[in-house]
Amino acid sequence: MESVRRELKRGTIELVLLTLLRQEERYGYDIVSTLEEQGGEFFRIKEGTLYPVLYRLEDDGYIESYRSNPKRGVPRKYYRLTSAGQSRHSELVSEWNAFRKVVDGFLNSREDEDE
Repeated sequence: MESVRRELKRGTIELVLLTLLRQEERYGYDIVSTLEEQGGEFFRIKEGTLYPVLYRLEDDGYIESYRSNPKRGVPRKYYRLTSAGQSRHSELVSEWNAFRKVVDGFLNSREDEDE
C-alpha cells in the first residue's frame, strides 16, 4: 500500500504545493508542517524530498523565492507563486478535476454492479 501512496503523492505534489503557495507565501518547514497537518500520513514528507520539487518549480518559473530579513532570529527562505505559477495551478486543477471525474465514473459504475 505504501508504494501506491508514494506514486499518488508523486503525481499530485506539484498541484498541492502550488495550491499551498497560492494561499500564502511559505517557507520550507511551514510547507512540510502544513502538508502533514492537512494531509496526515498521505503527505508526510521530509524537507530533503520537498526541496528538489521546490527547486524544479522555481527553475520552471512557477514560484520564486526570497530571504526574509528579520530583526531577530534566523532569515528564512520564502516561496511565492508567480503569474506563470497561477496559470500552471489553474491548468493542473482543471486536469485534476477531469481525471477525478473519470476515476469516479469507474468507481461508481463498479459500485452499481456490486449492488
